[in-house]
Amino acid sequence: MRGFVLTTERQLMIAGVVAACALWMGISTAAMMVALFTPSKGDQEVAQTQAKYERWIADRDARLNSAVAQLNASGGTFEDMANTVEKRNDALAMLLTDLKGAPGAAQALVPVLDKPGADHGSPAQRIEAVQADQDRLIDAAESFAKNRADRLRLAFRLAGLDPAVYAGSSDALGGPLIEAKDPRALAAVLDVDEDFAGRIQHAASDLSDVQNLSDAAEALPLARPTVDTRETSGFGMRVDPFTGRPAFHPGQDWAGAFGSPVYVTAPGIVSFTGQRNGYGNTIEVDHGHGFKTRYAHLSGISVSVGQRVVLGQRIGAMGDTGRSTGTHLHYEVWVNGRVQDPLRFVKAGDNVQQTLF
Repeated sequence: MRGFVLTTERQLMIAGVVAACALWMGISTAAMMVALFTPSKGDQEVAQTQAKYERWIADRDARLNSAVAQLNASGGTFEDMANTVEKRNDALAMLLTDLKGAPGAAQALVPVLDKPGADHGSPAQRIEAVQADQDRLIDAAESFAKNRADRLRLAFRLAGLDPAVYAGSSDALGGPLIEAKDPRALAAVLDVDEDFAGRIQHAASDLSDVQNLSDAAEALPLARPTVDTRETSGFGMRVDPFTGRPAFHPGQDWAGAFGSPVYVTAPGIVSFTGQRNGYGNTIEVDHGHGFKTRYAHLSGISVSVGQRVVLGQRIGAMGDTGRSTGTHLHYEVWVNGRVQDPLRFVKAGDNVQQTLF
């Protein structure tokens, strides 16, 4: 046997090591326990999602219980609820159908309005079907309004015009009964909640803008006044063929064979026929909304003042009358009393006319 004598310093050192080891083991054990009982980030997200859906389900159940309680208190039936919802759909359909005057709206909305919905099934099934019909109708109206409005605005911009000037929302929605600025009145009349009434308002307002843009677009002279001809002198400054000095040319010239047909470029009413100084035989057409077109140097005139003309109608024949150096058509476009570059309108028509009319 051997004996060891530990000095005070060594005893303190050994005690410190033992204490450090015990502390490390305690911390490690605690960390393992925390890791064992603390959920991971993924588990936390799952728990949050589950809690969210549980709240939604609870909210839905609360709404259903409230509706059933109201139904029982009023002595009504699910048949009565189905009839009420169907009346809402009828009111919504009438509201939007009043605003489908713009070209293309009928094709976009009628299939939705005529879609069989809740004619059969239990009252609960009828309620669900009609609510789905209402959503489809609003979706169709919003989609039609956006797509149509985008194409119309493109036409105006290509022609150098500001589409906002011609959009102009209507002051009333669904007639004088419902003021557009009061969604509560609309909700009360249609018997829908204010959120749904606001959605109806938005769609109806968009459709109203489309209708106004469509009305103005019909007056846009987007078509070509001649075919099988060539562009010659353009709009703007040029050397005058008679004086040899710079001069402003207020229109677009097309050269062609004598007697070539001249067509009106938008619907309207003939406002002038006859001789104008420098223009020779001239036709002027008022298209409304501030748009007017002029056709000059004609060899013949086929219309009379006050006559209503339609897009593409032959109104005269190309000639060489007035201040002219040869057979051609001089064509002008006027907007609110100011002459514009006709080619901007022609190019706008080339790009978008097929999608508009």
